[in-house]
Amino acid sequence: MPVKKANKARRVTLYFLGFIIASSVALISYIQSSFLEKHISLSWISLFFVISNFITLITIANFPNIIHKLGNYFTSKNILILLGASLLSLAATSGPISATVSLMLFIVTSNLIWINIDIYLEEVSDDKDTGKIRTIYLTFYNLGWIIGPIISANLIEKGGYSLPFLLAALLLIPVFLVIEKQKNNLKDKTKKTKEKIIVSFLKIWKNQNLKGVFIAATALNIFFSGVVLYIPIYLHQTLGIDWANLGWMFSFMLLPFVIFEIPVGLMADKYLGEKEIMLLGLLIIFASSLLFFYIKTPAVILWAITLFFSRVGAAMVEATRDSYFFKNVSAKDLGLINVFRMTGPLGYVIGAAFGALSILFLPINYVFLVLAIILIPAFFSISFITDTK
Repeated sequence: MPVKKANKARRVTLYFLGFIIASSVALISYIQSSFLEKHISLSWISLFFVISNFITLITIANFPNIIHKLGNYFTSKNILILLGASLLSLAATSGPISATVSLMLFIVTSNLIWINIDIYLEEVSDDKDTGKIRTIYLTFYNLGWIIGPIISANLIEKGGYSLPFLLAALLLIPVFLVIEKQKNNLKDKTKKTKEKIIVSFLKIWKNQNLKGVFIAATALNIFFSGVVLYIPIYLHQTLGIDWANLGWMFSFMLLPFVIFEIPVGLMADKYLGEKEIMLLGLLIIFASSLLFFYIKTPAVILWAITLFFSRVGAAMVEATRDSYFFKNVSAKDLGLINVFRMTGPLGYVIGAAFGALSILFLPINYVFLVLAIILIPAFFSISFITDTK
């Protein structure tokens, strides 16, 4: 089979894996703060997420050494096993210690597995089609995120929190089997550049373009931390919206990731480049965060529309963030990819830390105002990058 055709087939496999893994992770992400509140107080929840994501940062910093020693293929299989074990443990947990330890393992491994998938995908991607490839991948990934919350909410209504954790674990079985079957196609083909994490970070920080997209990616994840950790608590516990409504609301709000990311990627490849789209997306996220702060009514439709609007901006930033970054790196740049994926836990550490401080002194809705203010520096960082068009 010609290399180009073979790479296309491998990408389809990776799109499928991204969809299944995302479905598994999405079943848990929007319920984890509410689940924890059954075991620990609200003030400790923020601290838990700060600590968990700080540990994730340290783990990611050492992840290239593990991949260099074991290979991406072998590492990804073991990360999947640990991820599945954390979910099974959460399904069976009955106390605060087992709940926090298991959820911490879930947070760490659910971040690491995407680095493995990034490397697989970069191995079979061409720079000229990066925007299209990455946004098709993100669309499959986000389809999983749309399905997850509504299924999770229904399962909680019927049988409590154990059911989503159990289903999330079962979904990882076909992923493991596909990776095992595709062993020859997924084994490492490109020699990775080995360097210390601080060297990779400095490479990004000294490059105006990579630094700009790094800050934009961190800002996006700060926003995600606010809505993933605090929106469910605010809407459910404070405003009194039940899980039956929250399930479809969260699925509806994620539709922009499926609707807009492929057109945005194609537009970035062929016409505008990423810069203008990224700036507009960030502006929408900023405006949405302010709306989260000001809306104090439990009007389900109003909240659904506002949440949807926020994800239009997030989809624009996510698509152009990945497209821009991966146009500037290759599969051998493991260190740079690793640092870039640190923006996920880094954003959660910053968002949860500021959220924890806000909750200590102010009502919970002030978290969203604080998050909006934190996003402002990202506008300046994006404005200095060189556009690809």
